[in-house]
Amino acid sequence: MSEADVAGKKRMIVVSNRLPFTVRQEAGILKFIPSVGGIATGLSSYLESLKDHTHEFQDCLWVGWPGSSIGEEKIDEVRTRSLAEFNAVPIFLSEENIEDFYQGFCNETIWPLFHYFQVYTHFDDSHWAHYIEVNRAFCRTLIDLIRPDDTLWIHDYHLMLLPAMIRQHLPDVTIGFFLHIPFPSYEIFRLLPSTWRREILKGMLGADLIAFHTNDYRQDFLRCVLRILGYDPNMGEIIVGDRIIKAETLPMGIDYRKYNEGAAEPAILRKKQDIQKRLGDAKIILSIDRLDYTKGIVNRLEAFQTFLENFPSWRRKVVLLLIVVPSRVDVKHYEVMKNQIETLVGRINGQFGSPEWTPIVYMYKSLTFSPLIEMYASSHIALITPLRDGMNLIAKEYIASRVDKTGVLILSEMAGASKELLEAVITNPGNRNEIAEAILEALQMPEEEQIRRNTIMQQRLRRYDVVRWATDFMEELANANRASHRLAAKTLNPDARSRIMEHYHRSSRRLFLLDYDGTLVPFANMPHKAVPGQSLLRILRDLSQESCNEVVIVSGRERDFLEQWFSSIPISLVAEHGAWIKEKGSDWQMTPTMAAEWKPKLKPLFERYVDRIAGSFIEEKDFALVWHYRATEFEQGKLAAQELKDHLLALTANIDVHILQGNRTVEARVGGVNKGTGCVRFLSGDLYDFILCIGDDVTDEDLFAILPDTAYSIRVGVEGGTSAHHTIGSVEEVIRFLDQIALPDDQAISPAG
Repeated sequence: MSEADVAGKKRMIVVSNRLPFTVRQEAGILKFIPSVGGIATGLSSYLESLKDHTHEFQDCLWVGWPGSSIGEEKIDEVRTRSLAEFNAVPIFLSEENIEDFYQGFCNETIWPLFHYFQVYTHFDDSHWAHYIEVNRAFCRTLIDLIRPDDTLWIHDYHLMLLPAMIRQHLPDVTIGFFLHIPFPSYEIFRLLPSTWRREILKGMLGADLIAFHTNDYRQDFLRCVLRILGYDPNMGEIIVGDRIIKAETLPMGIDYRKYNEGAAEPAILRKKQDIQKRLGDAKIILSIDRLDYTKGIVNRLEAFQTFLENFPSWRRKVVLLLIVVPSRVDVKHYEVMKNQIETLVGRINGQFGSPEWTPIVYMYKSLTFSPLIEMYASSHIALITPLRDGMNLIAKEYIASRVDKTGVLILSEMAGASKELLEAVITNPGNRNEIAEAILEALQMPEEEQIRRNTIMQQRLRRYDVVRWATDFMEELANANRASHRLAAKTLNPDARSRIMEHYHRSSRRLFLLDYDGTLVPFANMPHKAVPGQSLLRILRDLSQESCNEVVIVSGRERDFLEQWFSSIPISLVAEHGAWIKEKGSDWQMTPTMAAEWKPKLKPLFERYVDRIAGSFIEEKDFALVWHYRATEFEQGKLAAQELKDHLLALTANIDVHILQGNRTVEARVGGVNKGTGCVRFLSGDLYDFILCIGDDVTDEDLFAILPDTAYSIRVGVEGGTSAHHTIGSVEEVIRFLDQIALPDDQAISPAG
């Protein structure tokens, strides 16, 4: 391979809590045991496809924990063998970290809360501290590994802080994040302490792409981002600084061919006949789950009991094959649940069974691939009713394994897979009567109907398999990355700042057109609280004292407010978006032909929305009415704002009134007046050889539009797009930039400094 080939070789780094193998130390000998199930199995087919030399990624590295505590004397050996045999880099955790991070925060806080089991959720500050520390340990390892062209794919709830940690150190790296469990609603997520919930969301937003199994999870995430961090998503995109983060729905697929072709193997078909022969003519209902309270195993057993009670004619004709896979055997709660399951199995078998018939065949064991396929192929019905599940790949595996296309899938409506497997018998997992009815429907379903439904589901699973899922994820990640680069291209970077400052210092007549709210001061819930700080007043004074500078504040504020704060500084003021103008050293002047006789007619409508939406209020100006909803519950306020805007547009269709939806406001103002018309007099003629205009929202676009080509225009934030030449991230950055410009020539410092 040439040096050029090596240089162009792209690499994917998969990051997950666990590596695709577990390291065990027995009698001083290390054993590497490949993992079965989970992310490792799901990704194996896709990672195998990377070996195709035509693929974009020509190499893959896996980073994660090796599944056990490794002694100091064996660390080097584990590291060497992991890289040589599995192309993996292990991260070594102490026993304390394993206990408090994995058993503690992951399994006692995030897992139950995200699955809506608040009663099992435990909040412990030390667990949170270890969660942060383990994410940092992953970050430290990755920083040493990452090359400029690498793509990181971070997986699941164990590492939700990691994307932002990596981004802080390597701002240009491409990062994707996939959450394999549900993301809860805002009302559930907010149960986390406020610091935790904010840090988790900010951690995830370090990725370029954040993906979920279902649109419900995606929407719940976006709602939490909005209500907790204040970022308003647009079509699934979130703008943070100079980055666009995309939230997407990408339901994980399976290796369809592996299960479909595996079930057709002669050995599997013979085993299928043996199993069905042992159980006689009884219809086999398969239930297979990991031991976990989210899986609804107890509810399922109670529903089967109800089925036998309500439909006695089916006794001796059905067998429930119940397989419970051991999980978290050292957790007391899980042992209690296991005892509860076994007690219930014994009770049902004792109540309904006979020497010739055992209603429930119970196994507590893990299954490798072949025995699992045998169970799928042998069962007439798969009963999969988790109380809450991110996806549930077992449902998909069962359908893929039905070679003759018979069989019925009964699936919980709370499983992510139910959004794809629409032809299954969908049921409420918490209602034993509904599950019992679903079992009856499945048993009575004609074979032609079974084949019709399964044919549709198999076609869907074949087309959208795990390789397609991973490929789509990588395509969406590349799209999100390109969008961020386009956005970053407009960002006021150090080079652009240097050019502006250089032009400023060699110019002889300079004009500054500066918006106020959201540009020079941050927004406040109540407008009267957004007052200028001493540093801003000093900067404006310094700029205005330069004889060749003309400074104009162009605001939607009333003239009294602007007069109160800026009358002592020799600058010009534009109030109410251009309705009033006060040139430096002059009195206020009203824009000609202004009239606002419409205000008393529209004000009752504004008042109606104030009464309906708690926290909203009206700001009345000479030539405008403004409804503010910054202090309201945002989603309610946003919907009401759109409704108010529609009402106002209908009412003002035949009069000269302009309706504008701004930054958490809806405004009705005299038509024909905007910041552009208000600043025409400052821009007329050929007086200035340097013009700098800074604004933050749609009202400033009118001003950007009339600027000469040689002017510099900057938009604070980029929500909704802009015609400005550059964007800047925040009010604080604007103040720092103006402060640098205001320095005398002999004190000027570089923007990067």
